[in-house]
Amino acid sequence: MSYVISSADEVARHCHKGMLIVLESTTYPGTTDEILLPRLKQRGFKIGEDIFLAFSPERIDPGNKNYGVRNTPKVVGGYTQECTDVVHALYSTAITAVIKVHGTQAAEMVKLLENTFRAVNIGLVNEMAIMCDKLGVNVWEVIDAAKSKPFGFMPFYPGPGLGGHCIPIDPLYLSWRMKSFNYNARFIELADEINMNMPRHVVSKIADALNDDSKPIKGSRILVLGAAYKKDIDDVRESPALDVIKLLGDRGGLVDYHDPYIPSISLEHAGGEGSKHSVALTDETIRNADCIVIITDHSKFDYVDLSRQAKLIVDTRNAMAKSQPQRARVVSL
Repeated sequence: MSYVISSADEVARHCHKGMLIVLESTTYPGTTDEILLPRLKQRGFKIGEDIFLAFSPERIDPGNKNYGVRNTPKVVGGYTQECTDVVHALYSTAITAVIKVHGTQAAEMVKLLENTFRAVNIGLVNEMAIMCDKLGVNVWEVIDAAKSKPFGFMPFYPGPGLGGHCIPIDPLYLSWRMKSFNYNARFIELADEINMNMPRHVVSKIADALNDDSKPIKGSRILVLGAAYKKDIDDVRESPALDVIKLLGDRGGLVDYHDPYIPSISLEHAGGEGSKHSVALTDETIRNADCIVIITDHSKFDYVDLSRQAKLIVDTRNAMAKSQPQRARVVSL
């Protein structure tokens, strides 16, 4: 919150009559009214007459080729009705659909609902993946069959953990906020627990897969493919790859990574030390690895070539499903 507070102080210092001030940073419900509003009132402005204050959640999905700024609907909520009308007029000049809600807290809550919905459902399907693993059932096959139902089901997919600057973090704003009302947001906290433990589940799968080849993690050459938190982008924030690499290193693994979008990573973000640089993905690199771990399923990876040259692949994204026939032994999440 220090960044929002600092920005609010600067805006209040330089604002003038006729100005519209919109907070877009995802945060807890009440931030606009509790942090920006008092600073503006201290300057003697009457909100809704002299200046206008609103919240509008940022909704851009990095790497999405279908939805950008113009065709992603924009939600707006002002401190007063006049504020809502002004912010609606601004965004309507650039965005196709602008949706009004009543007040800043409702607009703040919209973004938290969106990201909590994703976090909880990803937590559910991640737990389903763990249960299917214990039962010897292919979770990917189960999801594909379930999504054939034309109503009452929306597919989510398991993975090595949550990444990005929104979904792993935003629901915790709401959970924290609700503690001040003596309420525990149990779905949020349980989903967070499951999702944050997925990197450990991945490492356990790697250990079991190597053990089947009579190899321990310690001393094994492990190549992690993908450091970005999602495919085809260059964003490493909160990426589960960092946790997997750190955990494997803690157990003595000789870990390298390759990502065409991420030239280097810092392990400090995962509680480790030092940094690593992306290695070249050559035939020799692939063949020399005791285990290849697919964390991010970038489109640039040649999965057919991987299946021909690798010894063992632990696939957390079901990326190898279409690479048939497979010479490598593939272990799914």
